Amino acid sequence: MNGGASSREPLARIRLGEDAVTASQTLRPPLSVRWLGRMEFKPALALQEEIVARKRNDLSFEDQLLLLEHEPVYTIGRTPDRSSLFATGWIRRGEPGAAHLPHPLFAINRGGQATYHGPGQLMGYPIIDLRGCGQDLHKYLRWLEQLLIDLLAEYGIAASRRESLTGVWVGDRKIASIGVGVRHWITMHGFALNVSGDLSPFDHIVPCGINNVAMTSMERETDAAFSVTRVAALIEKLALHRIGDLRVIREAPPINA
Repeated sequence: MNGGASSREPLARIRLGEDAVTASQTLRPPLSVRWLGRMEFKPALALQEEIVARKRNDLSFEDQLLLLEHEPVYTIGRTPDRSSLFATGWIRRGEPGAAHLPHPLFAINRGGQATYHGPGQLMGYPIIDLRGCGQDLHKYLRWLEQLLIDLLAEYGIAASRRESLTGVWVGDRKIASIGVGVRHWITMHGFALNVSGDLSPFDHIVPCGINNVAMTSMERETDAAFSVTRVAALIEKLALHRIGDLRVIREAPPINA
């Protein structure tokens, strides 16, 4: 990948089938997908919390998938260990919090260590009631990973999981991070897919607490230019098509003669 980036974005090869597309257009969607554009982290977090609260009080309210980009920001999950905020992996005595970071930091209610979000990164925040999915968080995480692996495959990028490391990888390079929070079995937060743009802000931290991890992007892996909005449009189609894989189908009780 020594050549310059192409100005032409590769076309995805997705084929959902007419029946699936027609059904998603004519029936009430099992998942409502919204593109929010570029958004500061704080109002995006407030929106997630608002939707989670509404879903808790209204079981008929649709599951949601929020797609967006963030202005540059760092986040860290629920952990007393904050060493991942430092590129060295350890904190020197008297070192002031996160003052060394070039962008704001938010400590939030998700699992995982520190990561970076910014322009060129597609954020996906599924807000899904897992009570309709067997209350299986492990299955949900694997569903998110597979969704991203299938998306990348449409662009000719061979991605995979790695044992005991949640997220999506291309070889030994991490292309997507996953960190979720769950309240009353309703999910929030989600995935961050590196599409394009500057990855140098990751150099200020230990991404996801994994020492010596190399971060990559769709752009780096293909030497092609990508539009986050076009990638978001494809993940929307895939999510609508694959949401049924997550659901638990309950058989109707037999009717007594």
